[in-house]
Amino acid sequence: MRWALVKVALAVTTMVVVAFAVPLGLVVKELARDRAYSNAERQAATIGPVLAITTDRAQLERAVASAETGPGGRIGVHVPASGRNGPAEIGARRAAEADVAAAVKLGRASISPVRGGSALLQPTAVASGIAVVEVFVPDAALTNGVTTAWVVLAGVGLALVIGSVAVADRLGTRMVRPAQRLAGAAHDLGRGKLGVRVQEDGPKELRLAASAFNSMADQVVQLLANERELAADLSHRLRTPLTVLRLNAASLGDTPAAEQTRAAVAQLEREVDQIIRTVREQKAQTQQSAAAAGCDAAEVIRERMGFWSALAEDEGRTVRIAGADRPVRVPVARPELAAALDAMLGNVFRHTPEGTAFAVDVHNADEVVIVLVSDAGPGIADPDAALRRGWSGGGGWGHRPAVAGDGSTGLGLDIVRRLAESTGGDVRLGRSVLGGTEVRVWLALDDRRARQGVRRGHRLRRTLGRRRRAARTGS
Repeated sequence: MRWALVKVALAVTTMVVVAFAVPLGLVVKELARDRAYSNAERQAATIGPVLAITTDRAQLERAVASAETGPGGRIGVHVPASGRNGPAEIGARRAAEADVAAAVKLGRASISPVRGGSALLQPTAVASGIAVVEVFVPDAALTNGVTTAWVVLAGVGLALVIGSVAVADRLGTRMVRPAQRLAGAAHDLGRGKLGVRVQEDGPKELRLAASAFNSMADQVVQLLANERELAADLSHRLRTPLTVLRLNAASLGDTPAAEQTRAAVAQLEREVDQIIRTVREQKAQTQQSAAAAGCDAAEVIRERMGFWSALAEDEGRTVRIAGADRPVRVPVARPELAAALDAMLGNVFRHTPEGTAFAVDVHNADEVVIVLVSDAGPGIADPDAALRRGWSGGGGWGHRPAVAGDGSTGLGLDIVRRLAESTGGDVRLGRSVLGGTEVRVWLALDDRRARQGVRRGHRLRRTLGRRRRAARTGS
């Protein structure tokens, strides 16, 4: 597809350039030719008034010398015979006598080919007849500036072709890469890699295809989990009749038939045990694959906010959700993300007065997904202490350690922190735009550059914080 787009762009642009550049080049050539003959006509016109007054050779020679605008020897005058004076030739003559006679007979300007160029023959009436002014136009004057113009047109055309090919290649890459990732993910899923998922980017159609593939993979994982649960359940159900069979077989005595029955029961027990162990191993692998596949953070946020919105309505809280209207995949398991959101939202309800507004935002910054939970409450006194394990949000998200009977274990933000750190991200507390607390969760998309970007951002914030504290101390 990529090379097909490049070839199409190359063909179309080439046709457009040829369709416009070739006629424009011919027009430039014709303009240069017209310009050269117009200059020759102006030079010939300067001799006409002198011929109308006199045919004296000396005066005509002075008129020819003054009319020369370039190299000399380009203007000639053919004066007919008058009285006792014969025909006179003044200046340079290049045109053949037949061409001069034809111009006299024609009575208007004509062009005659000569060696090295062309000659413009301009008839002018004098007292003794018709004089002819000849102006030589060299070939160089006919093509003056044409080569430069053609080079410029060729350069512009080449730049257009290269630019169109580059743009087509870029567009083709943008379309092909998501398709290649989708094809590779399909092959990996077919080979049993249940944790593979596709990043939903590129053109709209490919984003829809990637979303459909991810949904299909989630369904496959769920179906396999259900089947293994069913197999484990059936295996456990077989334990009771097997126990009865084993007890009955033990009471059959020592006959050969009894020994065969006991051996068969023992073999059946071993097979059931093997099935149970296999199902447990496969179940663990399925759970690991589901965790590695991640989940749609926007979908989880919408689901949990649907749960908490009912309580917020009862308490008169204003709720705002932003950025959850489009898929945002994160490399964490769905239950873990839901637990972290519940921990943050639970802290909002537990440590802010009724009627306090709060908001949940999600931002996809290419290599990092940022989840923000902010409120308009009293804020926190010690953000660092609030993130330490065993501290609660009493009196505003972490003013004091957890104590018995306050309804808080102090582990909510620790759960959030461990979730973020499992992806290479981090958690930071600060002041929100609503005036209260803001919990900022950075979830790196399993990329080393994303983790480095998170660390650089944290270092920058720490540096700015130290500078602000130093400025306050100095003041």
